[in-house]
Amino acid sequence: MGLGDLRDLPYPWDTLAEVTATASAHPSGLIDLSIGTPVDPTPQVIQDALAAASDAPRYPMTYGTPLLRQTVAAWFARRRGVPDVNPAGVMPTIGSKELVGLLPSLLRLGPGDLVVHPAIAYPTYDVGARAAGATPLPTDSIDEWAGRSNVRLVWVNSPSNPTGAVASVDYLRAVVQAAREIGAIVVSDECYAELPWTDATSAADGGGVGDAALGESKSVPSLLDPAVTGGDHTGLLVAYSLSKQSNLAGYRAAFIAGDPAIVGDLVATRKHLGMIVPWPVQAAMRAALDDDTHVAAQRDIYGRRRAVLLDGLTAAGWTVDHSQAGLYLWARPADSTHGGQGADGAGRPESRALAARLAQLGILVGPGEFYGQAGRHHVRIALTASDDHIAAAARRLRDSAVPDSAMP
Repeated sequence: MGLGDLRDLPYPWDTLAEVTATASAHPSGLIDLSIGTPVDPTPQVIQDALAAASDAPRYPMTYGTPLLRQTVAAWFARRRGVPDVNPAGVMPTIGSKELVGLLPSLLRLGPGDLVVHPAIAYPTYDVGARAAGATPLPTDSIDEWAGRSNVRLVWVNSPSNPTGAVASVDYLRAVVQAAREIGAIVVSDECYAELPWTDATSAADGGGVGDAALGESKSVPSLLDPAVTGGDHTGLLVAYSLSKQSNLAGYRAAFIAGDPAIVGDLVATRKHLGMIVPWPVQAAMRAALDDDTHVAAQRDIYGRRRAVLLDGLTAAGWTVDHSQAGLYLWARPADSTHGGQGADGAGRPESRALAARLAQLGILVGPGEFYGQAGRHHVRIALTASDDHIAAAARRLRDSAVPDSAMP
């Protein structure tokens, strides 16, 4: 598949017309917990920075201004426990999705090359590999790709979209070691790192959705952490977006950081293509990264919404797996209510059927199959709705619960 062939690949959210219509027909209205677009205001400190930089007659720098790159490096040291990011290894991107989708092509991957990504994953990892003519390999097992010389790129996503699982230092270290042995690049998508909810940081841990919000994102290890890298960022990159922590989805504000040699190569290619973050947005990014107060306040808002929605799901007989961090709850019907659910998925409802069930309550969610076959028995439920809508969703869920006395 090349870029032209993407025209024949349905965009997942465009396939939900029937479910959306059902949810929209609810007498009390639609509650959209599907895509997960932020709904809260962009913090004033960021709006002010954008406005102050609005007189921008000159072309911006593809590489980003030196001040922005220094700000990113300082943010890594302060917020992510990574004291040694070289500003020369930082580059702003036009949101993070364009980076994920185009990175295999920008790295000049092609036929015969393998791109590894998580078994349950944001679909753009798969699409980006196919667009470059490479082959995606969805797996969580390092053993499945270690030692294979045609593996050129390994994606890590922690915290995960959609599951909210957090990779441990040990797992990240093992990925780096295996990739370095075959000369593969590792890129970690860490866009939800500022939204941790529990201290469960094992990629293999299937439980634990405790309700205590953590105060520091260092509970989510970074790929660039010295404990992972040994102080060497060669072959390693981290992608990060300000959409989630700062309500900046409309600004398309993100960056990549890590190996200066790889970043320099990407900058050279992007100069030719005109892939440049506007100067006012770069100024807004500096303001967002310098101000921790609004990040903590937004995390508190999401934490309260998460607790309300989790209570409603539990009351309605749903179980939430993983979800240690991020903007989503990875949910399925609880085994005690919907029996016959074997470890292989036999007897479990499919994700579209689950989405249709919630649509009957006027609640629109994302079917887990959007994120790979391994997700086909879950739905992804976003926290990005107003307090009133989250409370209404929880109320509808509680009201839908079947009383124990009515169960066979």
